[in-house]
Amino acid sequence: MQKKVEEILHYFEQVNAVPRCSKNEAALCRWLAQWAQERGYATALDAAGNLVVRLPASPGAEGAPIVVIQAHMDMVCEKTPDSTHDFSKDPIRSHRNGDWLMADRTTLGADNGIAIAYAMAVADDAGLARPPMELLFTVDEETGLNGVKQMAPGLIEGRILLNLDSEDEGIFTIGCAGGTDSNLLCTMGTEKLPADWSCYALKIGGLKGGHSGIDIHKHRANANKLLARTLAALNAGAECRIVSLEGGSRHNAIARDAVAIVACAAEEARIEAVVAEMEKIFRHEYGEKEAGLLVSVAKAAGTPAAGLSPAASRQVVALLLALPHGVAGMSPDFSGLVETSNNLAIASVQDGRLRILTSQRSALVSRLAEATAAVRAVAELAGAEVKEENKYPPWPPRPDDPLLRRAKETYAQLFGKPPVIQVIHAGLECAIIGAMYPGMQMLSLGPTIRSPHSPSERLHIPSVAQVWHFLAALLENLARV
Repeated sequence: MQKKVEEILHYFEQVNAVPRCSKNEAALCRWLAQWAQERGYATALDAAGNLVVRLPASPGAEGAPIVVIQAHMDMVCEKTPDSTHDFSKDPIRSHRNGDWLMADRTTLGADNGIAIAYAMAVADDAGLARPPMELLFTVDEETGLNGVKQMAPGLIEGRILLNLDSEDEGIFTIGCAGGTDSNLLCTMGTEKLPADWSCYALKIGGLKGGHSGIDIHKHRANANKLLARTLAALNAGAECRIVSLEGGSRHNAIARDAVAIVACAAEEARIEAVVAEMEKIFRHEYGEKEAGLLVSVAKAAGTPAAGLSPAASRQVVALLLALPHGVAGMSPDFSGLVETSNNLAIASVQDGRLRILTSQRSALVSRLAEATAAVRAVAELAGAEVKEENKYPPWPPRPDDPLLRRAKETYAQLFGKPPVIQVIHAGLECAIIGAMYPGMQMLSLGPTIRSPHSPSERLHIPSVAQVWHFLAALLENLARV
């Protein structure tokens, strides 16, 4: 088994040698197509850049149903401030730390490069009993499941799909939430600032943030919300006008940092006192959950000529306060599972233009529509335009699915214990594929990955072996006619 693990990790290293940030997967796609063609496997490519590689069955299994192994080619490209890595040309450099594989101050790309490595290992293992197979490699998953949304009809023929994009060995995912992003846009009024006012940089930082789906139930602080509350407190004693504002970074992340440049009539000592009091309040509310929380204010460099009008400044604060964030409802069917949530992801004021991005998720289409309508209603009351995008449906769980039954039996026989079955409050490509191909049997699994989408990302090497052991046994099971 150790030899097989080293082989899989070698494939992974080859994948990591090809730069593949979201929307720049063409080089990896060409490399995979060439790899397949050198082995005599048929390939097909659709207009979006999704690639399928077709594998013949092992002798005697030609009549078995086609099984699809699915992975996405892109990765989140993040690095530490001191890293000189260039994601457009440099390979990902990995190293081992005990049982973990890590990168050098960058994301590792195990999400989802290790899945591609498994698919390559399946294709190259001449001794593996397998049904006829399709290896489906999709593009642009990390920015909103965009590649699979554009997948050409009929690109795959199989109706049994193994998605290898889960991140805990021994846990099978059988459903996920759907989602919608709402972009709020509004042109605000700007006016010349009084000459005797001072400008300050108000910052919220040190928050844990996290994934807006799988971490939303942990009730971590949202920097955009804390910034709005602090601005409201400043406005309560003396007029403050917003010059600029930036908070949050990604549609699927809870905002960790936010900063506003504000012009105030109040004395500096009073501003500092209000900010210190708000930090004290926030620390009391969140305690050790947000041990790194910081609220600071300092005089800003330079004096801008103009800022939002008093009414527009109040409007921005009111809108940020009113927009929903956090858990909106729990699932009645799965204990501990979030059913519906909202994430106030990004807020920006630049040159008199306001932009806010919120992300809604729900396991129910009707509740997703309700959450999205609530965001629209608040935005329109504030005079903002709303554009909804990045929509994808939920993946409804099917506990009686024949694929799940066989997978559970196989796992229990191998490891002497049942797998954990879960539904997640996040998006998976299975949701799109299931909508395209009604009746598709689907299961998501994978080795253990920690801190994906960050330079702390790491892959648990022993779990790579466990997943291969299970995958090979399941394919043998599915190859039986």
